[in-house]
Amino acid sequence: MATPDLSRTTPCCQGVVPPYLLQRLASAPAERSARLDTAPSVASRTLALDDEMRRRRDSTRSTVSPTVPRSAVADRLQRTIADARNTQTLPGDVVRTEGGEPVGDPAADESYDGLGVTHALFAEVYGWSSLDGRGLPLDATVHYGEQYDNAFWDGTRMVFGDGDGEVFTRFTVSLSVIAHELAHGFTQYTSQLEYAGQSGALNESVSDVFGVLAEQRSRGQNAEDASWLVGEGLFLPDVQGSALRSMLAPGTAYDDDVLGKDPQPADMAGYVETTEDNGGVHINSGIPNRAFAEAAVALGGPAWDRLGQVWFDTLTSGTVTPTADFATFAAATVSAAITRYGSGSDVHRAVLGGWTTVGVEQTGSDASDEVSRRT
Repeated sequence: MATPDLSRTTPCCQGVVPPYLLQRLASAPAERSARLDTAPSVASRTLALDDEMRRRRDSTRSTVSPTVPRSAVADRLQRTIADARNTQTLPGDVVRTEGGEPVGDPAADESYDGLGVTHALFAEVYGWSSLDGRGLPLDATVHYGEQYDNAFWDGTRMVFGDGDGEVFTRFTVSLSVIAHELAHGFTQYTSQLEYAGQSGALNESVSDVFGVLAEQRSRGQNAEDASWLVGEGLFLPDVQGSALRSMLAPGTAYDDDVLGKDPQPADMAGYVETTEDNGGVHINSGIPNRAFAEAAVALGGPAWDRLGQVWFDTLTSGTVTPTADFATFAAATVSAAITRYGSGSDVHRAVLGGWTTVGVEQTGSDASDEVSRRT
């Protein structure tokens, strides 16, 4: 397997919380943020820290070789949890290793459990060992920074902040967040979708897909019964919102006087052309997110089973290029559905229907036809 180009595929420090949400919080007028003491300043500090880490990575990407992972053992789960103790030093002090007893720190124990649930999804459902298919050890660091308002995958490990205590609680509280960030590693080792524009939005969407699938499987939920929320439980009670994103109903996850209204479009008619956030990778991810969720609900039953298998097959098939756009990816999922379940099968029809609902259509009747984008 070729060494991934981390500089192009890894969303370093572009955490699960979109920059546009943190910017909104950081710049909230005093009259709107009167109920908040520290959250706006924490959001500003988080944005500055993320920007600093991105610039540092950009300045060293041509001179630093990719980190060699610890010895992997296929099909064996290997977890290590470290504590940064509210510093910005990684990896931090190891506090729990594979097979160790809970340590009594919710963040450490939640991350340990979440890594295990995500590993189980890939291993038990798709026969894929860890993130790279070869038993890559899973590492995480908790208590990163002071009240850090984000969580991210840095190319080698998970990193979790504790939240500001007013808008966000600790980021390990949400299993979909843990699995979302780990899934960036899965994409890094498979399709290597570039983190910009539509391929970047697909990169984010793939993480949302496997994030909610890990959570739904852990809860034993069928597609029609699940919330389809990413980051449910992150917002503290005073926030008017249920999660960071809704896959089934993009644009409805929150509507708060400080944070504003969730800006994600639900279909291609609302596609956002922007240079912010690597070309709108977080905002436009709602479109392929909804395509998956609509297909899953139409199909019914466990979404991680047949439909999740189609997305997994697509990402590991070698047919999706790093610069794939929505149309190309949609065509690849349709082809994967036909290959595994047959032309005209309920899975094939559900996948077609999902993309059609969001304005990305399959043209013609043959699986090899091009997919066109309807606006």
